[in-house]
Amino acid sequence: MIGNIRQYLDQKTTTMLVHAFVTSRLDACNSLLFGLPDNLINKIQRVQNIAARLVLRVPRHEHITPLLYQLHWLPIRQRITFKILLLTYKVINYMAPDFISELAPLHVPTRALRSASEQRLEITFRSSTKFYGDRSFAFAAPHLWNGLPNSIRSASSVASFKSRLKTYLFRQHFLSV
Repeated sequence: MIGNIRQYLDQKTTTMLVHAFVTSRLDACNSLLFGLPDNLINKIQRVQNIAARLVLRVPRHEHITPLLYQLHWLPIRQRITFKILLLTYKVINYMAPDFISELAPLHVPTRALRSASEQRLEITFRSSTKFYGDRSFAFAAPHLWNGLPNSIRSASSVASFKSRLKTYLFRQHFLSV
C-alpha cells in the first residue's frame, strides 16, 4: 500500500506511515518472540528491511545494515530485547502490574555487599524444557537485566532508561557488525 504511493510522499511522511502501519505491528507483543530461532526472526527482519528500503528509496540489492544505521532503527532481535528490558525496568520501579512483578523478584543479598545497590534480579526460574522455558519472561528478564551495565539499570526515569538502553543496544549491534 505505502509502496504504491511512495513516489508522492517525502521521506518524513513515509517514515511516519511506516511507523504507523509496519513497525507498530513488528513491536506489538514482540517480547513473546524472545528466544525464537534465527530462521523465524529472519522472516520478521525481512519485513523491517523492506520498510527501511521503502523509506530511503533504496534498491533491493543494497546492503541493509547501513540503512538501519542511518534510520537509527534497532534490528528485530534487539527490539525484542529492548521491549523485555523496558518492561523489566518498569517492574523494578513499581510501574508494572503485580502479576508481572512476581516473575522478576529483586535479588536481596544475605549479607552487606557492595553489589547490593546494583538492582540485580534474582534468577529463580529453572526451565525444564530448553526451548520453551528459556523463552519465558521469568527466565529472560533476569538474564538480560543482570547483563546490563549499572549505568543503564540505575536510570532515574523511563525516558532516560529508554534512551540509554537504545544507545547501548544500537552500539552493541552496529559496532560489532
